[in-house]
Amino acid sequence: MDTTSAIATSSTVTTRFLILSDTHTATPAPHTFTSLAFRLPLPRVDVLLHAGDLTMSGRLAEYSSVISFLASTPAELKLVIAGNHDMTLDAEYYEKNRERQRLGGEGDAAEAKKMWTGEAAQKAGIVYLEEGIRTFTLMNGARFTVCPISPPLAVSASSLLTNMSATSQIYTSPYQPEFLNWAFNYPHDQDRFNPPSPNHPNPHPPAITPIPSFPTIDIVMTHGPPYNILDETNRDINVGCPHLLRAVSRARPRLHCFGHIHEGWGAERVRWEEPKEGEAGCVEGEWKIGDETLWGEKREETSEEALREGAACWNLGKESEKPLEWGRETLFVNASVMTRRYRPNQPPWRIDLELPLAGQVEAESGLGENAREREIVGRYRTVT
Repeated sequence: MDTTSAIATSSTVTTRFLILSDTHTATPAPHTFTSLAFRLPLPRVDVLLHAGDLTMSGRLAEYSSVISFLASTPAELKLVIAGNHDMTLDAEYYEKNRERQRLGGEGDAAEAKKMWTGEAAQKAGIVYLEEGIRTFTLMNGARFTVCPISPPLAVSASSLLTNMSATSQIYTSPYQPEFLNWAFNYPHDQDRFNPPSPNHPNPHPPAITPIPSFPTIDIVMTHGPPYNILDETNRDINVGCPHLLRAVSRARPRLHCFGHIHEGWGAERVRWEEPKEGEAGCVEGEWKIGDETLWGEKREETSEEALREGAACWNLGKESEKPLEWGRETLFVNASVMTRRYRPNQPPWRIDLELPLAGQVEAESGLGENAREREIVGRYRTVT
């Protein structure tokens, strides 16, 4: 049984995020459109997170437009995953469905990947992530980790910078439970996110990159939502993934952001509760959502503040009225900008959270400056 208590925030730095999803090629409205929250200028932040559905159908011209938009956003680091609409980024799906979808020539899948991992994207601070984990260190001293299957990008020596120290770990996945014949689908009974356990001893197929348990991961970013958290459709059906919820209950990250279900837009602060010894259905390391109601637990309306700030805002940093308690709480964010009718009327989320300082992470893990190979990308560095 995991008995680790919440971890203090004395060795952390407040880091600002802008979270978007399901923009479907839409770009922010001009600043004069004050009735829309998704408008220019976007808030200046440390990290931009885009949880997929960058486009309507994954055409190269759409990607070009989205990359230009992201390049103009005021953020040091911009982390991006695909979604089910970004069909050319799922090469296996695209090759099987290219003619039916009438998406273009045989080279589109390779060209799409090249656009998101090429020099222009790198110069803009954009990092395209697949399924897995990576670690990033920011200039404000914060550190976080992400986990992609693909190897890290190679970067020229001219882009190297070393004046940074904030680090964090993030797990990313563009996949969602089977949804019509779209890209990045997996069968509803497949568990992509958990290792074998006593209650689930023989998952088939086994997870290739399961989400690590607490306290490894600071941020989880998936395209699809976990079950019963901001995943309700207009037909009052919860369509999130129960396997993903189990995995997040083990990882208990600071933040889990996603999209996919447009009408699920909102943010929810969840309190985790450690199961009692011998409790029915209890799996070691998996905590459950507690019954305690927290101040400001759920926000699902566009406020006057969001219209004024250009984003829905939630400050959970250590200087806030009620800071997030890492290990005991997770903030879940459905950041779908599009409404159910595909209108970009829902604001992105501006979130303030604590992230561990890089030096503190290394001291606690026993790793020195040269213990692991570092790769510098643009204005931030990754630890691989």
